[in-house]
Amino acid sequence: MSQEAGKIKKFVAFKKKVEAKIEELECELEELRSMLEAVDSILLEKGFKRAEIAKKPDVAEVSPVEEEVPVQQFPQPSAEEYEQVIQLKAATGELLADLHMNQNSMRIVLAEDKYFNINTPPFTQFLVERVLAKMQEKDNELASAGKLTSDKIFSYEIVQEGERILELVIKNLSDKRLSEIKSSVRWTLEKMYEKMQNEADSPSLNG
Repeated sequence: MSQEAGKIKKFVAFKKKVEAKIEELECELEELRSMLEAVDSILLEKGFKRAEIAKKPDVAEVSPVEEEVPVQQFPQPSAEEYEQVIQLKAATGELLADLHMNQNSMRIVLAEDKYFNINTPPFTQFLVERVLAKMQEKDNELASAGKLTSDKIFSYEIVQEGERILELVIKNLSDKRLSEIKSSVRWTLEKMYEKMQNEADSPSLNG
């Protein structure tokens, strides 16, 4: 009888492991689908037809461009609050943001020498609405169902100066969401930076 109970215990443990892996893969698939949708919307904005997008999306090459942006002192996180700092960089090596991380919170301080406007796609359309807001919405549903306490609900705050994004503060960040947040933020900021560069390279209407 004890041997049979041991087998059942192993099967239960294996079942939980498989379920956790399925949930992880589903989250990754959802993230990839959201990124693909955002890419499609950007390409459509630039005049591509849906048939052309389905065949082969074009990826614009990014070349380093010097930007004349006023540099200001951003408030820096203290070492006591955040244990680890990770730099997010574009494919060109340009610094996009510093991720100050703690056990369950993150502060994303955007690069001081770049002007990230909150109205520049895909910040609001993708990062805020499809990633951050969705995570908060899911936790609110869990809390309503009694499966999560209110003090553990995922939350985020966007710190701005006018239309300029200075930083994002994220609280109650679980380990399973960390990878998605990092990749989503890096992808979003890189696309915003590419758009900034393209606008800087475009000839002015008066020129």
